[in-house]
Amino acid sequence: MSRLPTIFFGHGSPVIALQQNETTRSWHALARAMQRPRAILCISAHWLTRGVQVTGQDRPPTIHDFVGFPRALHEFKYPAPGNPALARRVRELLTPVPVSADHAWGFDHGCWTVLMKAWPEAGIPVVQLSLDAGRSAAEHYALGRKLAPLRDEGVLIMGTGNIVHNTQALDRREDVPVHPLALQFSRAIKAAILDDEPKKVVDFARLGKAASVAVPTPDHFWPLLYVLGARHPDDDVAFEPDYFQYGTIDMTTITLGSQAARRGPAGVEVKVAR
Repeated sequence: MSRLPTIFFGHGSPVIALQQNETTRSWHALARAMQRPRAILCISAHWLTRGVQVTGQDRPPTIHDFVGFPRALHEFKYPAPGNPALARRVRELLTPVPVSADHAWGFDHGCWTVLMKAWPEAGIPVVQLSLDAGRSAAEHYALGRKLAPLRDEGVLIMGTGNIVHNTQALDRREDVPVHPLALQFSRAIKAAILDDEPKKVVDFARLGKAASVAVPTPDHFWPLLYVLGARHPDDDVAFEPDYFQYGTIDMTTITLGSQAARRGPAGVEVKVAR
């Protein structure tokens, strides 16, 4: 197999599982345009742990880790198989960092709401890697660098979260303008990615008040660091789709790889969800 891309999906609300829109169509098209992965390693914003863990079972469950959403969301299942061999390979690559095999967690909504749109047939084995809440941004990025060889082994490394994710400041009305500081942050991060300057992304807190608004908690930002860690020097960059929702949720998906079409300057035209 040729080298697979690595992708950061801006997943937003779990309600996207009930929708067909610009984002879901883009995810599906992206999956169809790329070589079919042998397996998928997913790093989701919604699996925070003490220490690093990886799902190790043959049949991971679908987890409905949310409340207050339509009942229909609790009925979705994503019956993809697990891949214990990939879990072992992840543990090997991350040595000497200790990684424990978890047999209780499965596919959380940051994972399955994306996969059900991109690969609805659920035929590709999927393993989830947790986010160790005790690690710094630099340490998360370093783990992503260790995982990079998987791209040449037929494994898609995907992160799922949001560049900007502030649920306290969001506004669910239609045609809400993007929060100025959220926009400033998004543009700075995308420019750093286009220029292949990962240190600026790792050091996102340097953006001060804009970072405080855009990333009030780092969980949705950390998966991006794994994708950037797995980047190769010759990877092209694509931001598609690239828009904001509710003023403070950046729904941008970032593809890094030879199959990506370079787009820029990043974030000059920012669309608002309608």
